[in-house]
Order: sequence, then structure tokens, then C-alpha cells
Amino acid sequence: MSLVNATNIYHSYGDQPLLDGANLTIEAGERICLVGRNGAGKSTLLKILIREISPDEGDISFARDIRIAELKQEVPEGLQGSVYDCIAAGLGSLSSLITDWHHSLVDAPSDPSALACMQKLQDTIEANDAWNLENRVSTTISRLGLPADTDFSELSGGMKRRVLLGQALVANPDLLSLDEPTNHLDIDSIVWLEVFLHAFKGSLLFITHDRSFLQALATRIVDLDRGQLTSWPGDYNNFLRAKQALLDTETTHNALFDKKLAREEVWIRQGIKARRTRNEGRVRALKKLRAERSQRRELPGRVKLAAQKSALSGKIVVEVEDLKYQWPEKLIVENFNCKILRGEKIGIIGPNGCGKTTLIQLLMGDLAPQQGWVKLGTKLEVAYFDQHRETIDLNRSVRENIAGKTDQVTVNGQPKHVISYLKNFLFTEKKIHMAAKALSGGERNRLLLAKLFTRSFNFLIMDEPTNDLDMDTLELLEELLLEFNGTLLLISHDRSFIDNIVTSTLVFDAPGEVNEYVGGYDDWLRQRPSTSEPKNTGSTQVKQQRAGPRISPQDQTELKTLPPKIEDLESEISDLQHRFADPDFFQKDPQLFSETQIQLAERQQSLQILFDRWEFLENSQP
Repeated sequence: MSLVNATNIYHSYGDQPLLDGANLTIEAGERICLVGRNGAGKSTLLKILIREISPDEGDISFARDIRIAELKQEVPEGLQGSVYDCIAAGLGSLSSLITDWHHSLVDAPSDPSALACMQKLQDTIEANDAWNLENRVSTTISRLGLPADTDFSELSGGMKRRVLLGQALVANPDLLSLDEPTNHLDIDSIVWLEVFLHAFKGSLLFITHDRSFLQALATRIVDLDRGQLTSWPGDYNNFLRAKQALLDTETTHNALFDKKLAREEVWIRQGIKARRTRNEGRVRALKKLRAERSQRRELPGRVKLAAQKSALSGKIVVEVEDLKYQWPEKLIVENFNCKILRGEKIGIIGPNGCGKTTLIQLLMGDLAPQQGWVKLGTKLEVAYFDQHRETIDLNRSVRENIAGKTDQVTVNGQPKHVISYLKNFLFTEKKIHMAAKALSGGERNRLLLAKLFTRSFNFLIMDEPTNDLDMDTLELLEELLLEFNGTLLLISHDRSFIDNIVTSTLVFDAPGEVNEYVGGYDDWLRQRPSTSEPKNTGSTQVKQQRAGPRISPQDQTELKTLPPKIEDLESEISDLQHRFADPDFFQKDPQLFSETQIQLAERQQSLQILFDRWEFLENSQP
């Protein structure tokens, strides 16, 4: 059943429309991830689809009596009351009735007058047939593991987000909208949210730049690119391959079009002899070509990241022995030993508030240990990417934050005009002269990256660098960090980012207990000690071997049939990809082109499923 059907949607805030003839249908039970560049219009589309704003043009129809709820990107300021109050607010007009009854129930043991108030409220609840609503609030609080009578202001950031999710869920929505739900959550909270949303029976429409979260949840990916929407089955890696094939085809088509236009422009500009024999039909065709070319929206540019060259540091970058540090109310680290060598890329993992940033300060000598010692190596050039962006002066312009009062920056020993440099980070002329406080979160992160890469360094510390960056910029930053030949310390809750970059991890396994593991986040999951094992203190490298189950005779038979199935699918995919190589394919039959896109994405998704099954059965053999 279709919940939402949007047809030919047009919406604009400036010269270029954010949505230009966009179409989208949302079916019951779907989990749709909306992807696209920062500024492409994803949040605007989300607001249109949940009836928060109306499009300039186009038609949207909704299923009768549809219930839509929203988890906003940021925690609203000034939200007051207990957890129970905040979640009950999601019920709408009857929320005050339910919350007043709950407070009377809590106060009744110590306040006799509360009993009379509670009786009146019970009568009103029964008259409105609203007991199911109270049960819904209590059930939601229980499912989310929330403290009902704790004041909202006393909760951590992650728990506040969980309360806001409960506020959205208590309305029992058919469609739940989530805009960047993983922002500022730690890994444990993100994994919990994944599991919870997997069990949600309604439809999901969400925006995220967390690739692991997307891959775990999405049944379909909808890409917003230059005002147009395209839909793909929900496997992110398959989407990337199919999208690149589409862009390659577009590039080939545009090159042939431009070549034809240039040839016709030469013809129209020939001398008197050509004008005498001019074909008026050809002239009209040229005008049509010009009009078509003027309507083309070019692919947005990509951020250009490049680290400056730097001298090598000493072989040992940081050496730590028997380190201990604690705040008055909390132990941060105890009996910690490690040695960081030149060129290592180390991730730091742990829940919010465990002390990751404090550990960085200890390793850098900004805090003195209460026990043990920290020794820094020689020839270090240190750069720091700060999650709170404290190195950005919000009252100065983007340009002044990079170059002060001068016009130039120095990149690898060569002067470069600051405006040209900032355009590499996708800042327009208008944005370059704006105060930094007017920038979005993603733009501020790009400004911080631009500032970071104006200097040379061989030891880079990055504290939550991925917040608010779109996937293209994330992947470019990954490439740069992989090529970086210096030493990296990385705090991040982005599991894919960690897995793709680091060579080892320091993990806060328990209060005060920081252990070292080879590899990234997924490697830590395989190596970490089980809860039944004795607690380890200090820096360790633990590997947990798990014996695979023996597979049944039926599974053995299936294992033998998988390789030929994989080969057949790979052959089909190759044939489909060859069809995209034909530059005239789209022009000949746009409908067939679109159907072939879907076939390719489906085959690629099936191939991934077969590979995963083959790997599981292969590893399960004795």
C-alpha cells in the first residue's frame, strides 16, 4: 500500500531549484534512505514529504488517516519536564491529561489530595477512552529503556535523542522521518538505534551520512542529484557502482552533445557563401541544441583535499608507561601502557563521556598524569582537528579565518590566492566573505579542514571529524588519510570510517580500562573478551577464537552450487554494464535505460547475498 505519492515536485530557494520534477512513492514497510550532497535539498524534501512545508509546484497524496512522526536533527532548546512528560507530548491534545494523571499517581503516596485529583483524571480518561494512550506511553518508555521520572535536562545527549525518538514513536506512526539520527551519538547508541529501528513495523524515511547505519537499515536508497530523484535497491556498495555507471554514461553523452553543438556553431559562423546556402531547418535545430545546453545542470564539484609535505618525525611518536588519571567523580585510565610508532593510524573508541578527549590530552602532554609517564618523540609537527571547532573565529569571515588580512596562503611552499584555495573546498564567492557564524555545520567542518591543510604536520589528531560531512567529502578524507605517511590519532563514532583507515584501536572497554586491538571496529568486535572472561587492565591485544558450527549435508550441497550461480550472475552484470557503455543507450529508449538500471542494481544485490552466503558456509566448515 502506498503511504505517500509525490508527483512532479518543484521547489526552489534560489536560482537553481532544489527539486525539479521529482517523483517518489513510499510504500508501507519500506526503509528508505535519502542520500545526496550537502545543500542538495534532502532536508527540504523530507519536510515536504512529512507535510511540514508545501512544494512550489506538484502533487502529493497521502494514505487516508496516515500518521507521520519526525525525529529532528537537533535536540530542541527549552524542552522541559520529566521523560514521561516529553514522551507523552507526542500524543497531541490529550497529552496533558495523561501526564497530569501520571504525576498524581507518583505523588499519591505522600500527598492525600493527589488521590482525589487522580480519581477525577481517571474519570476523564475513561470518558475519552484514553487508557490505551497511557499504556502506549508506558510501553514506549519501557521499550526504550528510559527513566520515566528523571528530568529531561539531566540526561546525556544520547539519552535525550532516545527520548525524542520515544516522543515520535508514541503516536504509533505509519511513517517515521529521521534527519541525521546518528549525529553526536556514540557507537553503542547507534547500534542500539539500528536494532530498534529494524524491529519498527512502520515505514522509515531517513537521511544519514553514516554508511554502516545506511547499509544495516535501508531497503531502498533514493538519490537526490541536481533536483532529480533516482531510486535503487538498498545496498550502498551496489548503489555506488550503479551511480558511477550512470554518471559515466552522462559524461559520455554530454561530451558527444557538446561536440555536435561545437560543430554546428562553426557552421553557423561561416562566411557569406555559407549564409547563402543556409538550411533553415538546421538553424532551428541549432537553436534547440543551444536551449538544451543552457538547461543542463552540471555535476557539483568535489572538495579538493591535499596534505602539505612534512619532514618525518622520530620513529617513536608517543611512549606511555603505567598511566593513571581520574577526575574527582570518574576514573579515566589506569595501568595503561602503549607505544605509538611513526606511520601508525590509531582509532580511539568508547562511549560518550568515557574520557577519549582526556586521553588525547594526556598523550599530547596537555594534561599531566597522576601516575606513570608519557614521553613524546622528536621532530613532531602536530595538527589538531577539534570536534567543537574552537579554532574557528565565528565573528570573522571565512576568508579571514584562513588567511587573516592577507590575500594568500602557502601550500607546499607555493603561494596561492586564498579565494582560489577556498573554492577547492566548495566555498562560493558569496560564502567566502560571510562571517563563519552564518555557515552550516557541514560548511564549518569544511572550513576547519581548509584551515588544517594550510599547514604541514606529521602527527595529526582528529576528534570527531566526520560530523556533518557528506559522503563524498568523507570518502575523499578517507583517501587522504590513507595516503598520509605521518601518524594519526582518530576519535570517531563512524564505524566505516574507522574500519577503512586505522591500523589499530584503543578501546575504553570499561571505566578506567583502555585496551589495544589490531585493526578497526569490526576487528575489535571479533577480538574483544567476552563478559565471562576475567577483566584485563592495561594495554592488551586479545584475540578471541570462535569455532564455526558444522554445516549440514544440505548446506554442503548448497555450498557446491554457489560458485556457478555466482559466475552466472557476474556474467549477467557484465552484459548489463556493457549496455551502459553505449553512449546512445539513454537517447534510444529512456524507459529501457531506467529498467536496465534497476535490473543491474538487483543483480548486484543478489550477487552480494550469494557472496555473503558462500563466505558463511565456507567459514562454517570444520
